[in-house]
Amino acid sequence: MRKDVDDLNTGNLKKALVVDDSAFMRKLISDFLSGHPGIEVIGTARNGKEAVEKVKSLKPDVVTMDIEMPIMNGLEALKEIMSNYPVPIVMLSSTTEIGAENTMLAMEYGAVDFVAKPGGAISLNLHEVKEEILGKVIAASDVEMSTLTRKMTSRRLPRPNSSRSTVNPVASVTETVAFSANQSQLMNISKNKISKTGKTFVIIGTSTGGPRALQEVLTGIPASFGVPILVVQHMPPGFTKSLADRLDGLCAIHVKEAEDGELLENGTAYIAPGGKHLKMIKKGLTYCVRLDSVDPPRMGHRPSVDVLLESAAENNELNFLTVIMTGMGYDGKKGMEVLRKNGKTITLAESAKTSVVYGMPKAIKEAGFADKVVDLHDISETIIGIIKS
Repeated sequence: MRKDVDDLNTGNLKKALVVDDSAFMRKLISDFLSGHPGIEVIGTARNGKEAVEKVKSLKPDVVTMDIEMPIMNGLEALKEIMSNYPVPIVMLSSTTEIGAENTMLAMEYGAVDFVAKPGGAISLNLHEVKEEILGKVIAASDVEMSTLTRKMTSRRLPRPNSSRSTVNPVASVTETVAFSANQSQLMNISKNKISKTGKTFVIIGTSTGGPRALQEVLTGIPASFGVPILVVQHMPPGFTKSLADRLDGLCAIHVKEAEDGELLENGTAYIAPGGKHLKMIKKGLTYCVRLDSVDPPRMGHRPSVDVLLESAAENNELNFLTVIMTGMGYDGKKGMEVLRKNGKTITLAESAKTSVVYGMPKAIKEAGFADKVVDLHDISETIIGIIKS
């Protein structure tokens, strides 16, 4: 029996609180959610102050929260709720530059996910993202709160004032990172899976919960890291640049939104732009970015982890360290199968313990593609250990 129907029959409906300063938006979102057999809207709030009070009194299972509101905005309410009455929250955001920046802050503060309003603050065409709202609200309602309230690892590795280093990290990485992972196990994985003769690339794929996970991982990578990093984070257009800029300000390595045709350089993480597939191609003796907005989305996603991994598999002279982290669905499973068949890769999957949504890494593990299952706070250390070994 379908889970949502089963919930309906047993009376175990997910209780939702809708927060928006627009009466029209509150009604529209409430109608969307009430029309789902597994959701009951138990209240609405007009601003962040009301939201905090109603979360405390009504104890919802999930909250939809507008960011731009009077009296107390969505960010302020989110911080107070997550500090005192933690509950899964899905943000609704505008696609303006400020809206995108605030959305990235919301992810850092503990929001599960967000939905971009297609028509601004008052979206008459909100029905265009109805299924996305429903899917993300249902997914958020099942999240283990410990994955959202766990304190982020505090690490700000030094970034050199001079131009970014592209040296091999073997000699210097232990000076900046306290390494405690199982060295012998990592070395055995490396020897069996990748070659010392080829250049290595790191590929990271993630979705729901990904912005916080990426911050945890990328802030643990030192500036001396001598490998390029390619990242697919499921996001709509207009948000990935804000994510990249925010991470760049927090990390020792350089983090940027990928640009078509640019060379892939060591010590830089390239985030796929929303609305475009990220591919890697060989150009002479170097490798560069290819962005594709023509190929259709895969399983609703563009960028897609599968597409990036399939493009990587075409370069079978290279070594890859692939990392699949928190996210709904199974994007990355098909591409990983292709890469493991045609190329040389070590595959890490985030553990169920730390994944906000244990979908994408679970698919990798259950398919037998995971060489190692790793808690989120150990992933950067494990990456460094494998590259070193």
